[in-house]
Amino acid sequence: MTPPGLDTDATTPCAVPGCGGPAVRSLARTEVRKAFPQLSEEGRRAPLCKDHYKQWKKATKAARKLDRLAW
Repeated sequence: MTPPGLDTDATTPCAVPGCGGPAVRSLARTEVRKAFPQLSEEGRRAPLCKDHYKQWKKATKAARKLDRLAW
């Protein structure tokens, strides 16, 4: 069983405009739009390549930390 969010189909392209790299993670589109506002509105999930996933993690690090502290 694969963990949630892990894209096993390596042929899915990254959702960020101008990037066509193979997706390694698939996240909620609303979460990804926080770091990449130019992302299209179609669909619920946004597949991200390794580089864009890393950029998303860095861009949302503070907000995710605050969310975890609210528990």
